[in-house]
Amino acid sequence: MSIHFAVDSHLTQRQRAKRRKAGFTLIEMLVVLAIIGLISALVGPRVLAQLSDSRERAAKLQIEAFSSALDIFYIDVGRYPVQAEGLGALVQKPSSVQVWNGPYLRTNGVPLDPWGNEYKYSSDGKTFTITSDGINGGGRS
Repeated sequence: MSIHFAVDSHLTQRQRAKRRKAGFTLIEMLVVLAIIGLISALVGPRVLAQLSDSRERAAKLQIEAFSSALDIFYIDVGRYPVQAEGLGALVQKPSSVQVWNGPYLRTNGVPLDPWGNEYKYSSDGKTFTITSDGINGGGRS
């Protein structure tokens, strides 16, 4: 009887080896795909929300940097750049300005907002407004 048991054991090991080489069954693949789908459905919206929030935070930080640069421009020139000069006055001297100690930004040009659009700047020389329309043009600042 012990010999018979050894033969059965040997056949079982052989069958196990064949099964391991056979690969995954269709049901196993479907279960894995279902799990991946559930994880994506739960995690995906959170990741996209974080991406949107990070772009908004980046835009706010850029607007704060513009504001600081505009304040230094004001100290040097005695006024904020008028609307016609725009934010470009922070990186290139306007022709109407006598004293200009710029560039006031550490970039080669005026950076775009995180969505690839230009910032909106308006000023009368005494006050200014900077906004970003965001990806949908929603007037976010």
